[in-house]
Amino acid sequence: MSKKQLRPIDAPFVALGPSGVAVRTRLGQLTPADEKVLRRTGEHLGRLASRDLAVRCAQGLEHSAESWAARKKGLTAASSSRWAGAITKATHDQWALSRRCQLAHIQGLEAGVRTLMHRLSLPVGERGTKRAPGGYRSRHEWFVKSRRLVILEHRLEVARAEREAGVVHVVRGGRQLLNTRHHLDAAGLSEAEWRDRWEAERWFLAADGESGKRYGNETIRVTPDGEVSIKLPAPLAHLANAGHGRYVLASQVVFAHRGVEWADRIEGNRAVAYRIHYDTGRGRWYLTAAWQKPVVKTITLATARAAGMVGVDTNADHFAAYRLDVHGNPIGDPRRFFYDLSGTAGHRDAQVRHAITRLLHWAKRCGVTAIGLENLDFTAEKTREKHGGRKRFRQLISGIPTGKLKARLVSMAAEQDLAIVAVDPAHTSMWGDEHWRKPLTAPRRKMSRHDAASIAIGRRALGHPIRRRTTPPPPHQSDVAGHRTVQAGPDAQGREGTRPRVPGPRTRSVPPDAERTRATRTPKTVRDVRSAQEWAQDSLLLTD
Repeated sequence: MSKKQLRPIDAPFVALGPSGVAVRTRLGQLTPADEKVLRRTGEHLGRLASRDLAVRCAQGLEHSAESWAARKKGLTAASSSRWAGAITKATHDQWALSRRCQLAHIQGLEAGVRTLMHRLSLPVGERGTKRAPGGYRSRHEWFVKSRRLVILEHRLEVARAEREAGVVHVVRGGRQLLNTRHHLDAAGLSEAEWRDRWEAERWFLAADGESGKRYGNETIRVTPDGEVSIKLPAPLAHLANAGHGRYVLASQVVFAHRGVEWADRIEGNRAVAYRIHYDTGRGRWYLTAAWQKPVVKTITLATARAAGMVGVDTNADHFAAYRLDVHGNPIGDPRRFFYDLSGTAGHRDAQVRHAITRLLHWAKRCGVTAIGLENLDFTAEKTREKHGGRKRFRQLISGIPTGKLKARLVSMAAEQDLAIVAVDPAHTSMWGDEHWRKPLTAPRRKMSRHDAASIAIGRRALGHPIRRRTTPPPPHQSDVAGHRTVQAGPDAQGREGTRPRVPGPRTRSVPPDAERTRATRTPKTVRDVRSAQEWAQDSLLLTD
């Protein structure tokens, strides 16, 4: 029988640190005049952004620098040159994102078509293998899947044609909110509430920073004292309450998080991008500041491994972590950091951040400088064509926050001076359970499959094999055949009694009063006196 061939396992690497920073604060104590100006400015610029996005989508693959300049020139007349630049840049970013999503959609359809064609080609009821699924369970299921294959092939043909033609589908305001319009009762919204949220999402109040300009941004300017001013578009210049067509808000802002770093940037006139948005659910205005961080060279893999590693296994409801020394030996007991991913998106995000914070604080207390993490990607692993009717399993892997976890963990670990070592996730759960779960299980230590997987991840991050060293043969464990102990056999009479004292110390290193100390003990086993004397060595007799 041929041995199963495993795919090559990628080498671990140190993940790059965050490339940008974003902080948010509330715009409180706004006057009715301030809110009126913000609403009118957002509505006006939102209409311009919608028109520009429509023109860009109509151009498709025929876009050029000349057409970009023409679009920006047309927007400048209705706003300003800087507002026009911010709108066109946001349009290009949104169009490029739609193209990437379109490609991912095509790849998902191709994977589904391949799986369906393979399973439909097999006889009904044929069992699958670990490498490929088998046939369908019944003729009815085979018929239903054949119809689904036709539907997916049609969708794939349409998606490929649209990609070749440069056609994308973009919704300003979000497709999810657009579909909510047809399910207002389920969302708990009235038509007026939905309309307010829809219009607020389509407003445009964002400006890119520019180094060398005053406080890093000429369009939305925030002074070190917290004063916020906006350069109004040309049609709204009559609403200005300051010079040069600017409107100064009555609110004074303070960035509680990274406030010192933000102040250093604006005082040095370095670029800072700002975005103002309105939360319709809370009825509050917020200001978000963002800037890029210089590219910092990550530490080497050898430096990350110098103080050991904390291996982390990511699951649907918790992080399983285990500390390992530089040799790959587990230290202490496993740790678990739970989170709840039910509820709203804000609740899920807060749960992930809280769990990551506790994990990082524990890693700092352990004294390590790096955390080993699987480089997970379930993009092609959660389709119903691959797993069939295993809806619960698909929901399980879909609930693991892999994408958000990567971004959160890398950025938050960088603030704690911890590196992230990404490893190949192949066979970590299976080999960890096989080699580490049983040996580490104790009456006071309950090991789960996930805890064992965290050890496997940590060992792979350290460069050690996951498998434990096999037990050597009996001749190599001690002297030829067992330990050099002469113990009473199970059938010897009196073996549970008190062991007789052997005169004299057993070795030269024992102090002279060892006899008295040893005689007071009650050993658990009894040795034959004659056999014991063979292994005992009397002290030398010194005579004159």
